[in-house]
Amino acid sequence: MNQTEKTLLCGFMGTNIMTLSSAMMSLIFNENFKEPGHLATLIGRLAPALSKKARQLAGWGAHYAMGVVFAAVYVELWETGKIRHTIRNGIILGAVSGIAGLLIWKGTFKAHPFPPRMKYDHYYLQRIPAHIVFAVFATITYRLIQKKESSN
Repeated sequence: MNQTEKTLLCGFMGTNIMTLSSAMMSLIFNENFKEPGHLATLIGRLAPALSKKARQLAGWGAHYAMGVVFAAVYVELWETGKIRHTIRNGIILGAVSGIAGLLIWKGTFKAHPFPPRMKYDHYYLQRIPAHIVFAVFATITYRLIQKKESSN
């Protein structure tokens, strides 16, 4: 499997589980932490002529695209041997990514002319555990790929 395929698979799996964890956190805390929905809202407010379906598709597409971007960094670090693909390192990558994600969302909301009404501090704080979940599952996915490749 080439590096692009590893990146796509790690990004897809990490984003899947992160999205599920954000949905669960939304239920637990009775707040909306669902990234694709917020992205769809932001996109729809900039392009109100888009249909609801197009806004949702764009929100999900943007969410998965960012997952692939984060995974590309991780896979590059693992492939070049700059860091080992351990769960501990996955947690560290997730914490660092969470801070980056927090800053990206904060900048996005500040730059947007019509941001959604929400408890921003809660949303920003939730970015860190969400990205830890992302990074741990991206790491697990990469480890499974490496294990399969080494057994062939």
